[in-house]
Amino acid sequence: MNALEWRASLALSALYGLRMLGLFIILPVFAVYADRLSGGDNRFLIGIAIGIYGLTQALLQVPFGWASDRFGRKTVIYFGLALFALGSFVAASASDIWIVILGRMLQGAGAISAVVIALTADLTRDSQRSKAMAIIGSTIGIAFAVSLISGPPLNAAIGVGGIFAMTGVLALLAIGVVRWLVPEPPAPGEGRAAAGDGDRRPVRGRFRADLAAVLAEPELRRLNFGVLVLHALLTALFLVVPVSLRDAGMPVADHWHVYWPAMLASFAVLVPAIGYAEGRHRLKQVFLACIVLTLGAFGAFLLTLDSVVGTGAALAAFFIAFNVLEALLPSLVSRLAPRHLRGTAIGVYSSIQFLGIFLGGAVGGILAQTAGLAAVLWFCVLLTVAWLAIAADMRSPGRPGDAPAAGDTGNAHPSKA
Repeated sequence: MNALEWRASLALSALYGLRMLGLFIILPVFAVYADRLSGGDNRFLIGIAIGIYGLTQALLQVPFGWASDRFGRKTVIYFGLALFALGSFVAASASDIWIVILGRMLQGAGAISAVVIALTADLTRDSQRSKAMAIIGSTIGIAFAVSLISGPPLNAAIGVGGIFAMTGVLALLAIGVVRWLVPEPPAPGEGRAAAGDGDRRPVRGRFRADLAAVLAEPELRRLNFGVLVLHALLTALFLVVPVSLRDAGMPVADHWHVYWPAMLASFAVLVPAIGYAEGRHRLKQVFLACIVLTLGAFGAFLLTLDSVVGTGAALAAFFIAFNVLEALLPSLVSRLAPRHLRGTAIGVYSSIQFLGIFLGGAVGGILAQTAGLAAVLWFCVLLTVAWLAIAADMRSPGRPGDAPAAGDTGNAHPSKA
């Protein structure tokens, strides 16, 4: 990676991590905090307050991604960060659970994840994109780990209201990071002439046409199904693992002894795996191998459901596969999508990612309640088998062109985008 790509990747990963921190950091403490709110004794409303963030994210990823294709990545990111900050301050001032729900809804409405990924793709060459995506993808795990550790002490020091206010201030500071540290991307709409730009259709008509073009692409559909399954597996898994560890005799306060080694193992494998996939042009092979590893991990979970050591080993295998796939999937989407529709394509991808989280939680919760933890794992096995069958025929990406990133001279040839 060159200096511009490092600068873009690190700045955008910090921005992405901030958004994930805003989602995760209240999870360890919100259920206790909600008892102080009017209406906070309603467990369903607590769940809505937490989950509505993901719902508005899923609904708005596509419009935000499409808008970034038309009006510029940074402009849309500024707007999304402002919405996120507004929602944070609304939630911080709440004395009623419904006001917290409104604040969380506004936080999620700043749906810039797809735009950040699209901007990363704009600022990196094909040959370096998976590395940049790996840097950004790793912030999800880091944000989750930091949240588990820092949430309770921050709650003791400044309260959940203070945590909300802190994330709002950080969002405003992030606007400055985007303005001064993130390199300038290509102008919005660059490359539109080849796609028939210049038509005089209304904005709504162009949006529908662009969305239809993205949804009609078979390889993008294949990748979108993959991210749906991957995040459904993640959510469903965390309905099982905490209970499994507790039933195996490990106190809940000690569960981090299992989570942290699993995450560290995955980070240790991530960079070599991405380097091998890119350097040896084995993206498809590594991609399919990770799906097989995921399937093996769930088989191991079924065999070691009541073992702390076995669950820890299976969790490490899952996170190794998860983090590599989390880096490869958006990289492949950005390569296969036409450049002038990249934001729209990644918007669809991000929306389906959030829908996968909902699917895993909803179906996994029903199965756990009615049929037990093993049924949740079998559901995960079936999903993974279906994914492997669909991904087996995926088109092997060609050798990435060493096209210049934004700021270098020249542009990527369309056939290499």
